[in-house]
Amino acid sequence: MADKSIFTDKEIKFLKELVKHKVSFIIVGLSAAALQGAPVVTQDIDLWFKDISDTGIHKSLKKVNGSLVPSIGLNPPMFAGKYVELFDIVLTMHGLKRFEEEEKNTIEIPLDKVSVKVLKLERIIKSKQVLGREKDKRVLPALKDALITIKEQKRRKENK
Repeated sequence: MADKSIFTDKEIKFLKELVKHKVSFIIVGLSAAALQGAPVVTQDIDLWFKDISDTGIHKSLKKVNGSLVPSIGLNPPMFAGKYVELFDIVLTMHGLKRFEEEEKNTIEIPLDKVSVKVLKLERIIKSKQVLGREKDKRVLPALKDALITIKEQKRRKENK
């Protein structure tokens, strides 16, 4: 089981509700990298949704007393409420393919009795390389080192 300590019980409750309501989403960004063992810290949890208008999102939000604030001007849509305040809505992943195609590049990670789809570390790295922001450049070495370690551990398991 993944280290659930990177999420609070409130955040896990919201993720459980999304899964319960069969919402298609992928955890992306540094929280996804951390779930895979990368030694990184992040201040938010990025969720990439197949369809932001999915009624399951609204049902899940209702269960945790949250709400969806629609996009206004240049501001993207966002969540409001104490259970969802650290979640960011991702509409596109720079340098990657459409949601449906990238969904094949995920792994299922068990998180407190529910499995969530997490974007593979290789794809997170690719997106951060394409973005090229300073903060992404600073974290790339740690992500690449973690990927090497993960691949090495996998190879060792296969050779046993």
